[in-house]
Amino acid sequence: MTEKLDDILSLLPARLKQARRDKGLSLEAVSRLSGVSRSMVSQIERGESSPTIATLWNLTRALQVDFAGLLDQDEGGDRIGVLRASEVPRIDNMGDGCRIRILSPPEEAGQHEVYDIAFDPDGRLVSQPHRHGAEEALTVLEGRVRVSSGTAVEVLEAGDTARYRADIDHAIGAEGGAARVFLIVKNA
Repeated sequence: MTEKLDDILSLLPARLKQARRDKGLSLEAVSRLSGVSRSMVSQIERGESSPTIATLWNLTRALQVDFAGLLDQDEGGDRIGVLRASEVPRIDNMGDGCRIRILSPPEEAGQHEVYDIAFDPDGRLVSQPHRHGAEEALTVLEGRVRVSSGTAVEVLEAGDTARYRADIDHAIGAEGGAARVFLIVKNA
């Protein structure tokens, strides 16, 4: 297992560099798009530094490449891309009392994004409007949540699904206890 992981990680610098070149981007452009310093991007591409999962996630989003596929050794044939639970990128600093797991591949950012969001009791995620025409579909997996989109408000329970505009102010919040939702954002 360790040897296989080492083999895969040894391919990472060249694959990141190739993805950047394929997009015609400079180190500076990747730095601006990803929020990762130019020097760190250069060190990663030269194999002098190993990126954290968060850094790798930011780079793959900026380069619009598949996070799992970047590390896959098999270039062709049938395959199932798997991102283990421990590898799923997380955002823990958005909202109040919520933890967001990013399930969609980075190349779909801004088009079709998928999230698993866990809310603490009374946790809340308030979102600014996304681009014009953006919509969200939310399914409650556990607990109860209050969803608002503009002036419309609905309370949903486990198993309920809501679809609403996301190009206006919108929010999701736990109601009366912890909650968990599956969220799909289209045209974010």
